[in-house]
Amino acid sequence: MNNSNVDAINSWKEFYKAALLETDWTKMDERVKAAEVEIHKRRLTLCQDGDGTHEERDALINAVSSLRVVQRDAAKWQVRNTS
Repeated sequence: MNNSNVDAINSWKEFYKAALLETDWTKMDERVKAAEVEIHKRRLTLCQDGDGTHEERDALINAVSSLRVVQRDAAKWQVRNTS
């Protein structure tokens, strides 16, 4: 695996972790969207060059699912705090 592949893998993971670890609900939407962009970029790369492992592909799918849960929780928080 070359350095650019390692960088691409680490990039989406870092954005994903930042979204999951964000404690400021007002920043959550921004963090989730940034993570989704990086995940989407990685998935496109995997589709184009056939690179990556089955484990990484599963991790990307799971990451998107987890971000959806975080997004729903953030939306609920915003509704409660803007009423």
